[in-house]
Amino acid sequence: MAIWDTLKRELDKAGQVAQGAIDEGKLRLELHRAKQRADEAAASLGYAIYRAKGAGGDLEPERYASLAANIMTAEAEISRVESQIETIKSTRATTA
Repeated sequence: MAIWDTLKRELDKAGQVAQGAIDEGKLRLELHRAKQRADEAAASLGYAIYRAKGAGGDLEPERYASLAANIMTAEAEISRVESQIETIKSTRATTA
């Protein structure tokens, strides 16, 4: 019976490693999307400033605050996901 217990433990361990890799892959995709949102938000802010200057004025403070908030939200999401990825990596390193 000991061989079956050992086999079961090894299969469980392999399953956990595979699940960790899948979870990390999902987080990396989420990270990529968050970075895209940050880039789009920064581009929107840049275009708004460019258009306002081109029209001879300045960007309204409310519009600036809204666009800047979008960037801050995306950057917070990036930090959160990066932290989750590091947690998975450190967990994998301790179980290996």
